Amino acid sequence: MSALLPVEEALERLLSDAHPLSGENIDIADAAGRVLTEDLHARRTQPPFDASAMDGYAVRAADISTLPASLRLIGESAAGTRYPGTVGAGETVRIFTGAPMPDGTDTVLLQEDARATGSAVEALEATAKGRHIRRAGLDFKTGDLLLKAGRKLDAAALSLAAAANHPRVNVVRKPLVAVLATGTELVPPGTEPGPDQIISSNGYAVASLARDSGANVLDLGIVPDDRAAIAGAVHKALGAGADIIVTLGGASVGDHDLVRDVLLNEGMTLDFWKIAMRPGKPLMFGRFGDVRVLGLPGNPVSSFVCTHLFLRPLVARLSGQPYQADLREALLGTDMKANDHRQDYIRAYAEMTPEGFVATPFETQDSSMLNTLAQANVLIVREPGASAASAGDKCTVLFLT
Repeated sequence: MSALLPVEEALERLLSDAHPLSGENIDIADAAGRVLTEDLHARRTQPPFDASAMDGYAVRAADISTLPASLRLIGESAAGTRYPGTVGAGETVRIFTGAPMPDGTDTVLLQEDARATGSAVEALEATAKGRHIRRAGLDFKTGDLLLKAGRKLDAAALSLAAAANHPRVNVVRKPLVAVLATGTELVPPGTEPGPDQIISSNGYAVASLARDSGANVLDLGIVPDDRAAIAGAVHKALGAGADIIVTLGGASVGDHDLVRDVLLNEGMTLDFWKIAMRPGKPLMFGRFGDVRVLGLPGNPVSSFVCTHLFLRPLVARLSGQPYQADLREALLGTDMKANDHRQDYIRAYAEMTPEGFVATPFETQDSSMLNTLAQANVLIVREPGASAASAGDKCTVLFLT
């Protein structure tokens, strides 16, 4: 028991020197969710000219300061096509939102405050000088610092970068996660299993969660319980430039659990193996230089929980993004027994009530059962040595969605 590493210490060791990867220059169309490696400055002024903020008429304020006032309509200014001349005293130009203000004008008379008859426009309201105009540089000017390095390019930031005339941006490179499922008993979906085989499923959940966290994924497929085959898959991952190698299964202590020994023989430095948690005890972490290796248990629920707890924050850290597990307080929906020396992650369904979230665990918690995993929206977190709890007691839950 003393050899089992606490979850918090394992996560700390996993992330201790995980820093954002090197940068790359990519098309802004592909940059959603990425993190800037450099400050981004404006390459133009926005707006680049005084522009109308409303539909109406470009006028000289002095011409409509005293009502009634009638102006002669001499042209039009639209977005993308400005009025080419100069507006003189007693004249006006029809103008639309975003259009450049014509030379000689200083105000926009709203269309609802005017009455047009042929080539004459009657002002119905006096309008103060400068009203309804967006001045050049109102948003930003050439050279302004718009976004700092480390900023995640969300929708608003992407729009700003595009408006500042950046077709490409420098961002943190996405980590490449190589996923390797091991087990002679495994066959891919769509295959008719032999009498002693099962369908491989873990890799799809791991790959999905890795992508959601900001990674690219290299699927290395299924490798049988064979030392040479496992070593070959590992070399393929290293040759492809993987930043993280995730193995599924084969890291426990059975005669056919070869992954740990193969990795060590290939030069991996082992950091830790076996965690004081349930499910997920056989978790392994090591390195090939800068390449991290995360050995996940073969049971599908165990690998899913370990991916949430360890792979997702690691991917986020390498991607330059903050990561915070969605832990919240809830009320137990049923009684629970005292816990032993391992930290439990119990599949449950939480629903909102007038008293707050109530989390009710599923009756069967076998780590092979995907059906209950698909129904769960939280994991109830039970600390090592937690005493028995009653329905209605407070608990901590990790939201999965």
